[in-house]
Amino acid sequence: MAKLDDAINRITSDISQTGALTAEASRRYEEMFPGFRAELARVLEQAPTISDAAQAAMMLVDAASRTLRDSFPHQPHCDCRDGCSACCHLFVAVPPGVTSLIADHIRKTFPSDEQQALLERLDHAARIIEQAKTTSEVRARCPLLGADERCTIYEVRPLTCRAFTSSSAPRCHTMVFGDEHQRKDRIDQNPGHFRLHLEATEALQDAARARGLDGRQKGFVHALLDRLAPSQDRAAD
Repeated sequence: MAKLDDAINRITSDISQTGALTAEASRRYEEMFPGFRAELARVLEQAPTISDAAQAAMMLVDAASRTLRDSFPHQPHCDCRDGCSACCHLFVAVPPGVTSLIADHIRKTFPSDEQQALLERLDHAARIIEQAKTTSEVRARCPLLGADERCTIYEVRPLTCRAFTSSSAPRCHTMVFGDEHQRKDRIDQNPGHFRLHLEATEALQDAARARGLDGRQKGFVHALLDRLAPSQDRAAD
């Protein structure tokens, strides 16, 4: 049975070596996220303003997410596509700096009449949100969603929006627009992609606290309305 023994030895040795490589890869994968967080923290600390920090966080997380997608095999299928906007009817929370960045972008790029129309849509969405018992119940069309179902501030969209991925657009549509039971469904996210965005969100919160600012996340619609409405105080978010 020498040949059988040799075969067993080769098989078990190959499996053992592959297992060791897999364990090492898993360890390095887990180390990748705190490494990203530490690098991000150093960059945010040097940003002149919290708005600049938010822009830097978006750029870094976009680069990290692209590299993750391109470098790791067997990534979960993503069914998100241009013009698919079901998720743009859900409640969005934003960390410090994001609202200021978006408000500045709107003031620079939106004509005055479009800014006024946006304020009206923001006010309408805010009233809908205020009627919901919990944020998970909110179903309100994003005031920044264009008539073509595309984001009008895509390049500076919130981290929450960037984090969202879905393997099934029809399932998203059902979860957002379906009946009470269907609305309780949850959409599985690409875990690595989502984790990077979570790290970026928490890093911005830490950066705000380090500057003596409020580090809490805020509802995007209300926060942007406060930043853009002429009658409101424009305290840094």
